[in-house]
Order: sequence, then structure tokens, then C-alpha cells
Amino acid sequence: MNFLSLEEVDSTNLYAKKHLAELDDCTVVTASRQTAGRGRLNRSWLDLGEGNLFVSIVLKPSAAFNKNFVNLTQFLSVCICKTLEDYELKPDIKWPNDVNISGKKIAGILSETVMQGANFKGIVLGFGINILAGKEDVKKVADKAVTSLSIETDGKFCDKNDFLTKLLNLFFKNYNKFIEEGFCFIKHDYLSRLNFLGKEISVKLPDEIKCGIAESIDNDGALHLKKDNEIFVLTIGDIL
Repeated sequence: MNFLSLEEVDSTNLYAKKHLAELDDCTVVTASRQTAGRGRLNRSWLDLGEGNLFVSIVLKPSAAFNKNFVNLTQFLSVCICKTLEDYELKPDIKWPNDVNISGKKIAGILSETVMQGANFKGIVLGFGINILAGKEDVKKVADKAVTSLSIETDGKFCDKNDFLTKLLNLFFKNYNKFIEEGFCFIKHDYLSRLNFLGKEISVKLPDEIKCGIAESIDNDGALHLKKDNEIFVLTIGDIL
């Protein structure tokens, strides 16, 4: 791993994409402050203070795009869960890759593929994790329930650098194996951290809302939603 630490940036993902050509494979870009953080589906990621993690990993695993790359966010969500479990917590995954604790979001992930014409140049895998945010800080996020490592552990475990080191070591320990095998490599670990399968759910898509029973997650990481004996295979969306 190579590390690049910034004091302030609009978005670690935007910075990494802009400087992708000059950044080596497996470069980890971190920032103390992020002024325009972004999440999936064009949502924002609010900066709740310097004690939290704003990170993007530059990945250049091959000269051509591999379909397994689309599941990197799910792989990372499992790694984040396992790291949180080291702190005696019980996180779960909200498909496809948000990490929650007791229904409150603690981590978000955004993966962006960089192309130059038809040529694959790399992936920027970004994530934000609330580490030191306090109860007053999380109230700033008006549209969803949010928590932090500090809140969930009553302030016992609050070293963000220690957390990041554990997470990155776990991620890169299994990264090559995941690239080879894809979602099937993490499927058991991923499914064991879901709590909505078999339940009636609503999923917001870019242009509509689909409702039905969450039947399963297939070997590509897609959600199978059943409604009136019809199965919808969803590869993107937001569970409401």
C-alpha cells in the first residue's frame, strides 16, 4: 500500500479520479476534511468532523475490466463489518453495500470505474466511516438515522488510524482472491450479515420504486425481488 494524506479536499474520490494516472495501484488517499463528499445515487456524504474516515483506494488490478469489479463495494462492506465486529459490535449490510448498526448507518461506499475511451484505467473505491462523531454531530444528518463507532462503544474504541489499519489489512489480505473468484468468494459472509431476506421491502430505483419479497441474493450479488409470482433482478437500488 501507498498512502497519500490530505488535509482538506472536496472529495477523496474526485481527487483520486483526477490524479489516477499518477497514482500507483493500491494507493490509499485519506483526508482530514472533505467538503463535498459523495455517496451512491448522487447522494452527499456529510463531513461530521476530522475524527472520521474519508478514504479512497486506487485499484488497477488489470488492463481490462473484469465483471468481478462491480462487486468490490460488497466485498468492502463485508470487510468493514468484520472490522466493526472486532470492536464487539453487530453490524449488518443494507443491500447493496451500506453498513448499519441497529438500523443506523455507520459507513457508506462508492465505487467509480475510470475509463479513457474504451480503455479501462482503474477503479476508485471510496468509503466514509463515522468513527468519532458524537450524538450532536449525527443529528446534522436530517434524512436518515446515523451512528458512529464512538457512540456504539461509549467512547471505548476511538482511534481512527487503528481502525483503518485493521480494515485495510483485512481488505488486501483477501483482495486478490476476491478478484479471482468474485462475489461467490464472499457470498456466505455477505448473506450472514443481511437481515431483510424473506421480508417485504421497497427498493428505490432511479426512475421507480419496486416492492416485493426479498427472495435471495444471486451469485452476482444482485437482489431477487418477488412480486405476484414475478421475479425482478435488481443490480442497483436503495432499500427504503
